[in-house]
Amino acid sequence: MNLAQWLSRGALALGALGALLAPGPAGAAAAGGAAPPALVVLGDSLSAGYGLRVEDGWVALLERRLAAQGYGYRVINASVSGETTAGGLARLPHVLDRHRPAIVIIELGGNDGLRGLPVAEVRRNLTELVSRSRAAGARVLLVGTRMPGNYGPRYTEQYFQNFAAVARAEHVPLVPSLLAGVAAEERNFQADRLHPTAAVQPQLLDAVWRGLEPLLGPRPGAPGR
Repeated sequence: MNLAQWLSRGALALGALGALLAPGPAGAAAAGGAAPPALVVLGDSLSAGYGLRVEDGWVALLERRLAAQGYGYRVINASVSGETTAGGLARLPHVLDRHRPAIVIIELGGNDGLRGLPVAEVRRNLTELVSRSRAAGARVLLVGTRMPGNYGPRYTEQYFQNFAAVARAEHVPLVPSLLAGVAAEERNFQADRLHPTAAVQPQLLDAVWRGLEPLLGPRPGAPGR
């Protein structure tokens, strides 16, 4: 055997070994198969964890609860501090295209209200956020908010009811207010009096969980519900 033949056979042998070790379709399936479905949280600073360590926010706690209870979801926190419904709507196509989520939690609207934006404008944006997410094949949970009382009773009530109106029209579940269980106590908030402390993040998660759990489906390996 000359040198050229030896090199040729060696290359073939290495190629065969590489094919066996390469993570092709069969190898990928053996290693766990397709990636688990995505759950996207599209929110503002309340979901981005403003003023907190990442691992202390309610979205991080959600990821840990899902894993502990055997639900196979990847949690993507696409929340941005200061985000409005218009900003979320502008980002939504990229988020949907990139992650192909099975579930989208929409927690937006608080910053619109703090800016005194018209209720009808916010409703249009929320409706688009929900309808576009559903059109992309995602199940949607809408999370509402209540404005501080100094915005006047009429605006405050109209704004709060806005979320329920969108949820009814679009036939999606609603968490009426993310902060309902913690808003009454000043000690539950950071120095800015707007953002909840780490200590009450589990309560925020519990509020979301009540609306989210019916959307999750059965856990892997568990009997159907």
